[in-house]
Amino acid sequence: MSCQILTYDQINRNQWSVLAQISSTGTWFQTPEAYEFFASMPELFIPFVVGVAGENGLIGVCCGYVTKEKSALKQFFTRRAIINGGPVLADDSTDEEVEALLSALKCTLLSGRGGVSSRPIYIETRNFNDYSKWKGAFAKAGFIYQPHVNFHVDTSSVEVVEANLGKSRKRDIKTSIRDGAFIIEHPTAEQVREYYAILSNLYKTKVKTPLFPLSFFEALVQHRDGRLLLVALPKEDGASEIIGGTVCVAQEGKCLYEWFVCGRDGEWKSIFPSSYATYAGIMYAAEHGMPRFDMMGAGTPNEAYGVRDFKSRFGGKEVEHGRFLCVTKPWLYEIGRIGVKMLKMNKLRRISGG
Repeated sequence: MSCQILTYDQINRNQWSVLAQISSTGTWFQTPEAYEFFASMPELFIPFVVGVAGENGLIGVCCGYVTKEKSALKQFFTRRAIINGGPVLADDSTDEEVEALLSALKCTLLSGRGGVSSRPIYIETRNFNDYSKWKGAFAKAGFIYQPHVNFHVDTSSVEVVEANLGKSRKRDIKTSIRDGAFIIEHPTAEQVREYYAILSNLYKTKVKTPLFPLSFFEALVQHRDGRLLLVALPKEDGASEIIGGTVCVAQEGKCLYEWFVCGRDGEWKSIFPSSYATYAGIMYAAEHGMPRFDMMGAGTPNEAYGVRDFKSRFGGKEVEHGRFLCVTKPWLYEIGRIGVKMLKMNKLRRISGG
């Protein structure tokens, strides 16, 4: 095998962009724009990227970020490397080339080139596409496959979207619009803050996992690939009240990714903010030439999960592309896993009054 491992400065940007666009494993999260977005927020992320090239050019790129905490103690116990979408690979990549890329990734992260805090407890790829033919290469590099499902919605046309949408979702959208709900595509700074308050409450009361700060969402809305579609209701004074919305990123001509969605569901008998928000994202993809809407994960198969039930009703195809996990510090990983479980239980007790 003859291949060259590349750092960020050595990767040909044009080849990188083309590979992310044409590869069956290419996603927005593996583009130069994604890397630079995370790099623009050093207070939140330690970005990383590794490439591998052969005689005919770029073969694969793997980029992501290590989470960063303000507290040194919390950083020590929670640092993790996240590779959203999974690495982008040329469709004819060999197992040897993929293994070389993953081994170089581990070496980069564990050497601490990005600082001591960049040495993660574990590395996780959250796959949005099919990596089954390279499972052996991942295993040889120390990455264990874990089942995880997702939904891909066909947005090749508005007609296809409408034909595939479930009856109950159609009814929810119809009554939401009938009773005054509407979509805002270009929100103001204040409306972004209103949306964040709803999302933050959802994470505190139900999701019970850390959420990026407001500054992350403000930056993403300003990014050329960011899309924030808000659900609003008119107020008597002529202003609008934000009741939900969806945060997406767009890979033009390829896919729209729904990163966060929330709504003040249950406050109205016939208005369904979360459903309307996701529907708006799906329609946006169809109307703007993005043939797929990616829901970015729906939990572990065969385990009850309300989010999966919600996502299953928009006419998408359930896929299981899983995740690959490489634990680099087993004892810290186990401590963190138990800690997160206890934290969720404690929050649940406080919310229920227990």
